[in-house]
Amino acid sequence: MKTQATRDRSGKRPHASPGEGTGAATDSGKTAKTPQTAPKPQSRKTVLAEDAPQRVARHRKEHVKQEKVVRDTFTMPREDYERLTILKQRCLDAGMAVKKSELVRAGLLLLASGPTKRLLAAVKAVEPVKTGRPPKSK
Repeated sequence: MKTQATRDRSGKRPHASPGEGTGAATDSGKTAKTPQTAPKPQSRKTVLAEDAPQRVARHRKEHVKQEKVVRDTFTMPREDYERLTILKQRCLDAGMAVKKSELVRAGLLLLASGPTKRLLAAVKAVEPVKTGRPPKSK
C-alpha cells in the first residue's frame, strides 16, 4: 500500500508522479484504488478559463454571418447583356468597379423600393424571351 501525500507548510500537496493513484494497472496486475479527496478550490486559472467563452461569445456577436449565395443561370437578349456592359463602364468611369451580378442586384433593389405601378410598367416593357440555351452560332 502506498502512503498518502502529506501537505507541506504552504498547505499544498506535492505533485504525484504519472502512475501514482490514477487507478492504472501496476506491475503485479492489480489496480490501485485512489482515496476519495475533497475537491480542490478553484484556482485563478480555472476562473480565467470560464471567462474565455464569454469573450469568444462577444466576438461572435460582432461577426456578421454571410448569407449563402445561390448560383443560377438565365437567358437574356444580347441588347440587355450589352446594357450591362455599358452600365459597368459608366460605373468604372465614376471610379467604382462593379460586377454584372451586382448591377442585377442593384436593379432589384430599385424595383423593390419603387411603387408597384412602376414595377408592373417595367415588367411590361421587357419582352419575353424563350428560355433555355441559345442555339450555337457558327
